[in-house]
Amino acid sequence: MNEVSHRRIKTNGIWVHIAEQGRGPLVLLLHGFPEIWYSWRHQISFLANHGYHVVAPDLRGYGDSDSPLSPSSYTFMHYVGDIIGLLDHLGEQQAFVVGHDVGAAIAWHLSLFRPERVKASINLGVAYFDRNPNAKLGESLIRTFGDGFYISQFQEPGRAERTFAGYDYLTVIKKFLLITQTDNLIAPPGMEIIDYLETPSRLPPWITEEELQVYADKFQESGFTGALNYYRALDLNWELTAPWQGSKIRVPVKFMVGENDIGFDINGIRQYIEGNVFRNLIPDLEVVMLDGHHYLQQEKHHQVSEEILSFLAKFPPE
Repeated sequence: MNEVSHRRIKTNGIWVHIAEQGRGPLVLLLHGFPEIWYSWRHQISFLANHGYHVVAPDLRGYGDSDSPLSPSSYTFMHYVGDIIGLLDHLGEQQAFVVGHDVGAAIAWHLSLFRPERVKASINLGVAYFDRNPNAKLGESLIRTFGDGFYISQFQEPGRAERTFAGYDYLTVIKKFLLITQTDNLIAPPGMEIIDYLETPSRLPPWITEEELQVYADKFQESGFTGALNYYRALDLNWELTAPWQGSKIRVPVKFMVGENDIGFDINGIRQYIEGNVFRNLIPDLEVVMLDGHHYLQQEKHHQVSEEILSFLAKFPPE
């Protein structure tokens, strides 16, 4: 089996870096915040060794992919356009699409906008919600959770970047990737979210200092602005996705979530994904809850890899 290879391709007007390995049906792995392709390191080789062509891009704004300057260049239209261009470049009409966190949100909207390009999707950590016709997402989050909520603080260009700069890059990465709290990420009044988040004194067994340093080094090169611009486009997304109000996700989906994920119980996410509304929006849905936190594909990489493989096996090559 060949090792993971790297290249940059031109898609949707930008250069996107991809890591890839293996031959066979195409599986795209879309990472979250604050991550890069490397968050899928366990799944890349595992799936490649089981007969798949695995491609993990750095999303626009991350890693070695381009970072357009304007937050308005980070809508779902842009991310989905990047993925469609990637599929075209690879000469593939369809792909299996796996997304986590921000990558899950993008995968949901890829399935919504262009279902004919998605053979099946596996999403981790972020469920699909129908668009609320009465309230923009960013504004409603601020009203609901206040200024201390992490997404609220990410809205203002430069605010999070300035506060992140009070720490070295490795500490910032640790504060996010090693989160174990299950309540919402809301800083007390007058405090910035990065100051509120704890820095663990000991690493969990599922990640090493060297692995965390890979993220830190890459964000030291790229900065955080491109990654944060996704959150700054939430209200623009609300405006642009109006034509899909009430639409269903018409591709087969497996949704995985950690039972100790942030806000899983107190925000009613457990009840939502077990209820009828979620299943009505996604008629062909399988839900798996794991004993883990938010960054499942790393913390529970053996289980997640096996869950992905078992779902892919339901769709043999034609």
